[in-house]
Amino acid sequence: MNDQPISFEQHIKPLFRERDHQSMKWAFDLWSHDDVARNSDAILGRLRDGTMPCDGAWADEQVAVFQSWVEAGTPA
Repeated sequence: MNDQPISFEQHIKPLFRERDHQSMKWAFDLWSHDDVARNSDAILGRLRDGTMPCDGAWADEQVAVFQSWVEAGTPA
């Protein structure tokens, strides 16, 4: 991920596909920084246990990027 600071728009939002965005709209908007930041601990838990997304777990590298973003304080 280089040495640039992690950001929602550049690093996190692209991890979520259109399919993920549509399937989660009933709960929150995966393309909204505020919604994802507010639910980041729950999302991270589901990513770690492989229950999100529903059609297959993310690669370890993707989970690590999301975890780094959470640990950095969910920057915009």
